[in-house]
Amino acid sequence: MLKFICKRLLTMIPVLLGISLIIFLIMSLTPGDASGLILGEGATKEAVEELREEMGWNDPVVVQYGRYMFNVLTKGDFGTSYISKVSVTQELSERLPNTIKLAVGSVSLMVLLGIPIGILSAVKQYSIVDNVTLLVSMLICAMPSFFMGLCLMLAFSLKLNWFPSIGADTWKHFVLPCITCCSVHLAQLIRMTRSNMLEVIRSDYVRTARSKGASERRVIFGHALRNALLPVITVVGLNLGAMLGGAVITESVFSISGVGTMIVNGIRKKDTPSVMAAILLVAVMISVVNLVVDIIYAYVDPRLRSKLK
Repeated sequence: MLKFICKRLLTMIPVLLGISLIIFLIMSLTPGDASGLILGEGATKEAVEELREEMGWNDPVVVQYGRYMFNVLTKGDFGTSYISKVSVTQELSERLPNTIKLAVGSVSLMVLLGIPIGILSAVKQYSIVDNVTLLVSMLICAMPSFFMGLCLMLAFSLKLNWFPSIGADTWKHFVLPCITCCSVHLAQLIRMTRSNMLEVIRSDYVRTARSKGASERRVIFGHALRNALLPVITVVGLNLGAMLGGAVITESVFSISGVGTMIVNGIRKKDTPSVMAAILLVAVMISVVNLVVDIIYAYVDPRLRSKLK
């Protein structure tokens, strides 16, 4: 297992280098620059050209990329944001906790609701519970996240005044955003859990366990659930990685200062240092999440564990 983990960590290096090169090329080759942010809209052409020379923007793209990566790898310097005029590392350290809280809270809520509801729906197939679950899942899946967020804000912030509508100061500020972010992926998890449980429940070994007199609880949770978890773990891992990348719409609706909004604002204003640092951080977190998912696979399925040794 340790050898497998070391291999995966080593493969992250070329992946991150490739991502950094692609993003840098995209940001460099798109029209325009950030001179307006730094000098202001009324800057003269001479001042803009002097700034470009000072920042090294007139150098070839390969030279700019090499200089950037040299500073990152040798000094840990990701540069200074053109928008906020502060270190990108400092800005990320302020925004990352909000994104992690939102992602972890949303995934936790999704797992606590999605897996039990999916199991219940599979066990009660074609019943009223199953039909209602599928109907509600389809409605939630079809509802845009911004609309869900606005509905929750209208009901629980403006009408009932239970939770704050904007900000990220206390745990109450994350309740509505987590529900909004969770609802987007909850229907997918319910349907995935249900379909896998139905497939496993019909297996021969489950029928054998029932014929031997095993209780229904033991059949479902001791035999069926363990074998139905692998695809479910994949869905949870992918959703966590996507949320760590920044739930941009949810962050925008509830005015949460997170990594997702940082990336979008940086792309709009061509703030290359902010976009580069944020996307590299997201790539690292997604790679780590995928590694953790593979390790969980090994502990859930002994057959995979033997292959990873």
